[in-house]
Formats: sequence, structure tokens, C-alpha cells
Amino acid sequence: MQFPKRRKRSLIGLDITASSVKLIELSAHRGSYRVEAFSAEGVPANAISDTTIVDADAVGGAIRRAIRRSESRTRDVAVALGGDAAITRVIEMPRHLRGAELEDQVELEADRHIPFPMEEVSFDFDVVGPSSRHPDMQEVLLAAARTDTVEQLQTAVEAAGLVARVVDIEAFAVESGCRLLAHQMPAAGTDAPVAVVDSGASTTTLSVLYDLAVGYTRDFAFGARQLGEAIMRTYGLGFEAACQAMQTGGLPDDYAASVLDPFVDDLARQVARALRIYLSSDGTPPAQILVCGGCANLAGVAEAVAQHSGIATAIGDPLGRMRLAPRAEAQGVQAAAPALLTACGLALRSFD
Repeated sequence: MQFPKRRKRSLIGLDITASSVKLIELSAHRGSYRVEAFSAEGVPANAISDTTIVDADAVGGAIRRAIRRSESRTRDVAVALGGDAAITRVIEMPRHLRGAELEDQVELEADRHIPFPMEEVSFDFDVVGPSSRHPDMQEVLLAAARTDTVEQLQTAVEAAGLVARVVDIEAFAVESGCRLLAHQMPAAGTDAPVAVVDSGASTTTLSVLYDLAVGYTRDFAFGARQLGEAIMRTYGLGFEAACQAMQTGGLPDDYAASVLDPFVDDLARQVARALRIYLSSDGTPPAQILVCGGCANLAGVAEAVAQHSGIATAIGDPLGRMRLAPRAEAQGVQAAAPALLTACGLALRSFD
């Protein structure tokens, strides 16, 4: 695992989840970004269990198809470890430590914070800055994951003929991607906290941003998979058929009233509950909620979240200020924009 450094070649942001792989490639010119390539492809059922890749070849096949459809020639990618796959800690180290000496001391300290034998762990660190509590100390961000988890991710990427140049952590990629939502926020996100809800296949994450930095985050197990299961139960469909129906339509006339609306209402209630937990810990009420992720495009989501939370809500659009290359526009990148927060955050590693 490595924190990104300045790169001469661009990186594709590759977001791998239990239901899909999404990739996006960005370029930068005169302070603005342009989407050069985009594609999304479904992942075969059971190829990924929670955040663990169990069939690297199947996932690699999905990535390979997505790359082919995107028409990108870039072969270097940034990927992320999600959920409980990674451990992060902020530790304090003496400010005078630098280079190899700092690395040696961090490794010694890491052994106290990582609940696995060090020989089974990949880890990296980055200096955050001076400690606010101790003038002679510096804060260091430590990130670690089991080596076999990292290798599974790299194997899936390599099976598609790509190279994982950066293995990031999903929470950091989301935070980076949230900078692209500033155009939708009051005072560009600098005046008051803003909540970002990222609702994916099986997990929804509530993040509260202060000056575009995540100050609070909470995950809860709820996502599009529950909608798929409701479709399966209600209409007697198999998993593949339910997924296809969710993407292309063709469900019976009572679908909205019988299945979709109750799911959207449940999602909104879960978000409101997560907000109440945040507020109970003396959190400052957010001025706005932005909904992202695969569930963001479901009819009525923003309205339902606003109703249950009492907070103005909109659908997040990380591409709102970007230009689009013709091939990306042809792939429907604008319609997929709310689900591209993590992929965009990873793609931004090209410019670190």
C-alpha cells in the first residue's frame, strides 16, 4: 500500500464494489478537469463477499470489459480498500524524526496499533503536521491492511492487464471526491457543515464535512441490495433478473408503489437516524445533505431524505463543473455521476 506521489502519467480511478466496477479518467487544464474516459460494468454474483474479492478472475474480467468499453489506453489505476479491510490510526511521533529514522519508529509503533502479526500486514504512513497538543510532536497517519487482502485486489487488477499504482483507502478517496461537490454547497462548503450520504450496493455512509474535510463518518448496512432482494421476493425473480430489471426497467406497474417507494422511505429513515446519532454527540447540524452513490438516482430520494431529516437535500454531482470528452459522454457518464464519488476521488490521485 502506498500513499500517492506526483505522477507524470494519469491514473484511472477504479472503484470496485460487490455489484460493479466503475472507472473514470480525468485530465486537468487551467484549473478545471475534463472526463476523458468512463465505463461501468456489473460484477458476477458472489465474486466479491462484502469487501473481500473471492474470485479475482471474475472481477478481473469485469474490469477488462469496462476498460475495453471506455476506450482508455491508460493502464495505471488507483484502487481502494473499503469497509473493515483497512485500519487507520493517527499517532504522534517526535518532530525531529525524518526519513528512514521516522519509518523505523513508525513500524515499531505500528505493532501496538495493528491487531495482526506485522509480517502479515502491508502498511504505509504520511505526516499530517505538527501536533496541536504537544509542540515537540508531529501527527502521523498510519494506514494498514492484511497483505493477502491487498494482493487479492492487485491480482484482480492484473487479471485485466492493468497495474495498481496506488492502493488507497475508500474513506480517503471519498473525502477527496467530496471536493468536487463544493459547487453545490452553501459558501462552497466553508461556512457550515455539509453532510454527504454515499449509498452503495450494501452499505451507506454518512460523512459530515467541515471545510470540505470529513470530521464525522458513520456506516450502516443498507443499500441497493435490499432493493434487489425486495424485487426478487415480490416478483419471484432470480438475482440476475432482478439486477437487470433495476437497471433497465420493465417491472410491473405496481413496482413504484409496492417496492420502490417503501425502499426509498426506509433509506431516508436510516439516514435521518444516522444524523440523529451524529447530533447526539454534540455535532453541529449540517446546512445541507448531498446524496451520492448508486441509490442517488432513485426517484424521490432527495425529497424523502429532506422530509425525514428536515434538512435541505440535493443529489450530489461531482462532475458538475467538468468538461466531457465525447467518448465519456457517449458512455452516459453524466447519468452515472452521483455514483462516481469514490472513482473520482481515486482519479484525482493523478494530480497529487
